[in-house]
Amino acid sequence: MLKTYDGNDIRNVGLVGHLNCGKTTLAAGLLYLTGATNRLTRVDEGNTVTDFDDEETARKITISTAVAYAEWKKTKINLLDAPGINIFINDVRSSLVAADSALVVVDGVAGVEVQTEKAWEIAEEYHLPRAIVVNKLDRDRADFEQAVASCTEFFGKHCVAVHMPIGKERDFRGVIDLIEMKAFEYTPNGNGKGKEIPIPAEYAEAAQQAHAALVEAVAEGEDELMEEFFETGTLAAEHVRSGIDDEMRAGTIFPIMCCSALLNIGTDLVADFISDHLPSALKRTEMIGIQDGHEEKRLISDSEHASIYVFKTTADAFAGRMSYFKVMSGVIAADSHIINSRNGSDERLAHIACPLGKSMTEVKELHAGDIGVIAKLKETLTGDTLAEKGFPIIYPPVTLAEPSIAYAVSAKTRQDEDRMGNALTRILEEDTSLRFYRDQATNEFLLAGTGQQHVEIVVSRLKKRYNVDVELKAPKIPYRETIRGSADVHGRHKKQTGGHGQFGDCRIRMSPLPRGEKFKFVNSIFGGSIPRQFIPAVEKGIVEASEKGYLAGFPVVDFQVDLYDGSYHDVDSNEMSFKMAGRKAFKLAMEQARPALLEPIVNVEVVAPNEYAGDLMGDFNGRRGRVGGMDTKGNMQVIRAQVPMAEMLTYANDLISMTQGRASYTMEFDHYDFVPQLQADKIISAARAAGVGKEEEEE
Repeated sequence: MLKTYDGNDIRNVGLVGHLNCGKTTLAAGLLYLTGATNRLTRVDEGNTVTDFDDEETARKITISTAVAYAEWKKTKINLLDAPGINIFINDVRSSLVAADSALVVVDGVAGVEVQTEKAWEIAEEYHLPRAIVVNKLDRDRADFEQAVASCTEFFGKHCVAVHMPIGKERDFRGVIDLIEMKAFEYTPNGNGKGKEIPIPAEYAEAAQQAHAALVEAVAEGEDELMEEFFETGTLAAEHVRSGIDDEMRAGTIFPIMCCSALLNIGTDLVADFISDHLPSALKRTEMIGIQDGHEEKRLISDSEHASIYVFKTTADAFAGRMSYFKVMSGVIAADSHIINSRNGSDERLAHIACPLGKSMTEVKELHAGDIGVIAKLKETLTGDTLAEKGFPIIYPPVTLAEPSIAYAVSAKTRQDEDRMGNALTRILEEDTSLRFYRDQATNEFLLAGTGQQHVEIVVSRLKKRYNVDVELKAPKIPYRETIRGSADVHGRHKKQTGGHGQFGDCRIRMSPLPRGEKFKFVNSIFGGSIPRQFIPAVEKGIVEASEKGYLAGFPVVDFQVDLYDGSYHDVDSNEMSFKMAGRKAFKLAMEQARPALLEPIVNVEVVAPNEYAGDLMGDFNGRRGRVGGMDTKGNMQVIRAQVPMAEMLTYANDLISMTQGRASYTMEFDHYDFVPQLQADKIISAARAAGVGKEEEEE
C-alpha cells in the first residue's frame, strides 16, 4: 500500500503540448527513472503506462488525460498526461483543473506548435505556473537555440533557459545545469540518471553566457535580487533557485529545460526541477466555491472540512465507473461517507487509490491537494463536488465549448439498437464534450463531438467495449417549406360505396405568416355550412398534410388557413371525410400560393490568427455566408458570420486545413431563410427521385 503524502510534498503537474511532441514518452521516462515502472516503455510499441486505452494503443496518440504518480526525492509527483490533438482540447481544459503547474513540452525540431499555444492559453487562464521542456533533441534538425527563440516569440521574453544541451542531434549526450553550473552525461536508453562531468571546454563560454542571462532574468523579477545583482554582478545559486520559485508562481519567469525522452537523457534533471521548483499542492492556499448560494473560500488544508472535486470519469470493463478526483480540502479516508453537493446523495468511499495509468494502488487516506481515484460511485459524475456532511460546497465545473460537428447515428441491427442507448450513456459520462440527442426536425439520432475523428473513436469504442455496431452518416438538413403568396381554394372529398358514402366539402383561404409564426387556423364558418364537430377534422387534415410537405417532403411552416365555407351531407359526412377534404384543400392551395423552400441559417464565430482572416472571410463568401463583423483579440481575429447550415457540414475539417489547426469555431442556429432557386431545384429533384414531394400518391 502506498504511503500517505502531505500536501507540501505533492506536485500535481499537467504534461501538455502539441501532438507527437513526446509528452507520453517523457512521462514513461519519469516513471522508469523513479522506479514506478521496471522498464522504459515506448509509444510506438503501444505499452506506455499513460496510453492504455485500446484506441490510444491502436492510433498511437493520447486521446484522454491519464494520471500516474511517481515518488522522487521525498515528493509525490502526480503526472496528468493530456492529449495534444485539437479535437481533444476539452480534455486538456478539464484535467488542468486538477494541476498546480504545467510542464509544457516543445518539439526540439518544430518548436512551438498550434496545440502548444492553446494549452499554454488554458494554463494561463487557470493561473498555473509553467515550465518548458524542449524534447527530441536527439532528432535530425533539432536545435535547442531555435526552440528557445520559438518559445520567446510565442510566450514572451520571460522564457529563459535553465539547461543547455551537450551535443547536437544524434550526438546529443548530456545536459548542463545552468543554475548550479554542473554538467551531466548519459547513457542512451539508460535509467535516466546522469553522471556528473566537468563542463566540456567547447561549451564553457556559451554556458557562462547562458548562466549570466538566467541570473539577470531572475534578478529583474525582485527588487532585493536586483540590488544583490548590482552589488556583486551575480546571484548566489540558492537565491537563483528561490527567485525562480517565486517568479514562476507570479508568472514572470518560465524556465526552459532540455531532454530526449526517447533516449532517457536529461530525465533526472527534469524530475529534480519538478520536485525542487514546481509549486506544491498547498501553494494555491485556497479555492473558491459556492455554499448556500454565496461565494465561499476554502483553504487547501488538512484542517478544513473535507471536500473533493471530480475532474474525470472513465468506464472500466471490470471495475465499472471510475471517478478521478482532487482533494480540495481536508483529509479523505477509505471507507468513509461523503455527500454529493449537487444532488444530496450519500457516497461511500470504499477503496481509495492512487492511479498509475490503468493500475490502482490503494491508500488509507489522501491529504488536501492530492489526486486519487475511486470506483463505483453511484450518483457522481464529472464536475461534481463531494463534501463532508453538514459542510456543503460546490466548486464550479469546467465550462467546455459545445461540439462543432454532428453525425446521424443508427444501429445496424435490432440487437445493437437495444444496447446502443446504455452504451452511449456510459460513454457520455466519460466524455462530457459529447452530445447525443434526437433531432426533432428530422427524427434522426445525432452524435455530436469536436471533430470527425472524435466521433469515429466513439463509434469504435461502442464496437470494442460494448459490442454495439452503428453506422454514421451526415445529418439531414432540416429544411422547411413555406408560401410566398395567397390562395383561395375548394377542397371536396366524395366517395360512394355500397352503403354509407363519404362526403366532406370545405373552402379555405391560405396566406403567408411572418417567419417563425409556424401555423395559424382561423374558423370563419357562419350559419352551420360545416357542423362544429367537423371543423377540427379539417384543421387536422391540413396539419397532417403540411407535415408531409409539398415540394420536397419537408414540413410547411409560417402560413395561415382561414376556413370560411363548405357543405355537408346528413348521412355521408363524418370526421374522416372532412379530414380528407382539408388535405385536398391544402394541396390545391399550395399549388397556387407560390411554394418555396426555407433553409436553416446559423451564426458562426471563428477565432483565428490574424494572417488567416482574409482567407476565412473569402471562404464564408463561397459558402453563401454573410460576414457580420470582426474583432481583434490579441493576435487573433474573431470573425462572425451567418451561413446556411447546409454549407457547414464539412467546415470542421476545412477549417483545420485552412489554418493548420490554429483556429476554432462555434455555431448555433439563428433563423430560416429562402433557399436560392438553383439550390432549391437540386433539393427538390433529389426528393422527387427518392419518391417524395408533390407527386407522391395520396393515401
